[in-house]
Amino acid sequence: MTRPQDRREFFREVLRRVVDPAAEFVEDQIGSMVPQDRPLLRPPGALMEDAFLETCHRCHSCVEACPADAILPMKTQQKGKVDTPYIDPLVQPCVVCDDLACMAVCPSGALVKLGREEIQIGLAILLEDVCLRSQEEDCRICTDLCPIGPSAIDLQSSGAILVHEDGCVGCGVCENACPTSPKAISVVDR
Repeated sequence: MTRPQDRREFFREVLRRVVDPAAEFVEDQIGSMVPQDRPLLRPPGALMEDAFLETCHRCHSCVEACPADAILPMKTQQKGKVDTPYIDPLVQPCVVCDDLACMAVCPSGALVKLGREEIQIGLAILLEDVCLRSQEEDCRICTDLCPIGPSAIDLQSSGAILVHEDGCVGCGVCENACPTSPKAISVVDR
């Protein structure tokens, strides 16, 4: 007859060896799947998509260097894109860090070193009718939190938000912080 302590230890061991690793695996897979209805945004300095896919070593140096944990390795059914880095602003936006760490550590040249204002991850698009300002609320979250500042997004004298196409780098901070559902502002691929 098995003693109760032995049974408890048996189940603890099953949890440690089977359930915990399975849960970690599922979390890793779900955590870095690109939603199909979202644009694919690459890290700052990324080459055009075809050249990026050919050049990227999938070494995850940019993933590890990102101080905001905004860059994720892609899990997908598309073989050519597996493990390539991407950004999902709804998970964590690029914060356009001071040292642009991801570009500095890329060994393959898939991420080209650029200045902050030269980055083109994407472009923020505003849905004015969804924006709280169109409902006479004094929301300024997108303009206040933008790491680029008024050259990317600002408040017009009319009170409306204006995204400057030539200044917006598409970091996604505005989309991530927008309090509306659906989002009044979202980043699209350029």
